[in-house]
Amino acid sequence: MKKFLILLLILCCTSLIGCSKGSQINGHTIRTAFRSVKALKNRLSPDARIEFEVSFWTLRDSIKSEKEFLNAVDGKKPEEIIAMGKELYQQRKNSGFADYEKYASWEEMIAKFGKERIDQDNHKSKSDPKDAANDVLYKL
Repeated sequence: MKKFLILLLILCCTSLIGCSKGSQINGHTIRTAFRSVKALKNRLSPDARIEFEVSFWTLRDSIKSEKEFLNAVDGKKPEEIIAMGKELYQQRKNSGFADYEKYASWEEMIAKFGKERIDQDNHKSKSDPKDAANDVLYKL
């Protein structure tokens, strides 16, 4: 009985250790990084999700080497990725990055991307008459 309790305690401790990194990016490979980003963004609020996605892909765009990129994001939480994205935005804006000239601030850029996302969702929800002709559901 004592062995069973010790084994149960060890299993509980190892499972807690394994679960503690569930809110961080796994940067062992590019595939695991993308998978963990997908899981993390689904847990965030819609506003934070857009900020996180923009920050992650801005970092990916700026760090061309896969190994350096994985080292930069490995073990980071969404809040840390967002902070890194804001910092990179400011650096690029100060250096005259052309794509950021049309935005006055990080918040304005995120608001624009949020509006675009809402517009895309609204556009997808409208049924397209062409799709109705290709519908495979039959009325019996």
